[in-house]
Amino acid sequence: MNETATAPEDDVPRRRAPRIRYREALARDAGDQAEVFHHAVMQGAAGHYSRPQREAWVSALPRDPSAWVARHALYTTLVAECDGRCVGFLELELHSGRIVTLYTWPSLARRGIGSALLMHAERLLIERGVGRASIEASLMLVPGLVRRGWRDLGEEAVERDGEQLLRQRLEKTLVALET
Repeated sequence: MNETATAPEDDVPRRRAPRIRYREALARDAGDQAEVFHHAVMQGAAGHYSRPQREAWVSALPRDPSAWVARHALYTTLVAECDGRCVGFLELELHSGRIVTLYTWPSLARRGIGSALLMHAERLLIERGVGRASIEASLMLVPGLVRRGWRDLGEEAVERDGEQLLRQRLEKTLVALET
């Protein structure tokens, strides 16, 4: 009799997705935010912006954690945390519904972290009675945002350190889901 040996399913090693927790930012997240921002721009945006454009972009915000802590006073900041480290974040102006920044660690891009941060931001805005969200998004974010119901309002350029950076203005009407 010819038998083929197979391993039971329980013996097959499984790669688990990293466990991500979403919460409001704490001062201890600031150093990680600076690094996420830097690497998201320099590595993650490499396919859409030239090196001089990316260098100008990162020069707009210092890598110093104290600058990011100061931003916590200006914006509601949501973070994605994995193993105690901030791996993504979103800054939000609650009163206007404007999403100021959205960045994730490049190696974790396209895993739903940014989408989850957006979902949490939209929920916060709805809870506060804000009916519309807006964002000025980098070219790499636009297709995903449009797929998620954001309306493209057109392209604009912003100058950073002598470089022109193209981005898209988008908005989304927020609707509370009935339970």
